Amino acid sequence: MNVTEQRLYLSPAEYVDSDHPAIRQHAEMVTRGIDSDAERARALYDAVRDGIRYDPYVDYTDRESFRGSSVLSSGHGYCVGKAALYAALCRAVGIPVRVGLSDVRNHLATPRLLEAVGTDVFSYHGYVEVYLGGRWLKATPTFNASLCAKLGVTPLDFDGTGDALFQPFDGDGRAFMDYVFNHGTFFDVPTKFLMREMTRLYPVLCRPGGYRGRMEEEAEASAS
Repeated sequence: MNVTEQRLYLSPAEYVDSDHPAIRQHAEMVTRGIDSDAERARALYDAVRDGIRYDPYVDYTDRESFRGSSVLSSGHGYCVGKAALYAALCRAVGIPVRVGLSDVRNHLATPRLLEAVGTDVFSYHGYVEVYLGGRWLKATPTFNASLCAKLGVTPLDFDGTGDALFQPFDGDGRAFMDYVFNHGTFFDVPTKFLMREMTRLYPVLCRPGGYRGRMEEEAEASAS
């Protein structure tokens, strides 16, 4: 990565708002006393994965659903919002980051979510690429550990030395997630584009005010 790219991927953006006071304060608190970038990236990943509840029923017509500081404030968010938050926290401690988007096939979504989406392919799933040890590593802080337990899946860990993508199988060996198409990486979340595309692809899910629901309660009910 050249100097210009490094400066770019360390810079605050509108949705990866690493200069927001709450982002900077939270990043400093989580990484206090940690010396290496890999360990800081891991600590921040855990903080976003488990400290922010995964919520696929956010209001996709509201730009705040895509903004890192807003996701931090609300305590819940969907994959792109959580990716924006993780990216903002990493940039706040001097780790270059970019946001990625891919289409994924989700074999273990709850029946209610599948009904709202109308397909098991979820377009524009958000993840993060973190620059560590001279290379870009993929990290996916989407599903919190308590939700994973209800879905029967081991939480996805990131140690700062290798990629952390969705698990292909659950704890019983059943297909869980697989990547269908990669849309590339971005300096900031392309929010206007995503708002338009999500509404076009998933009109039932993307209603003003949000679809309303709690994924963990649905997962628990489906397992019982």
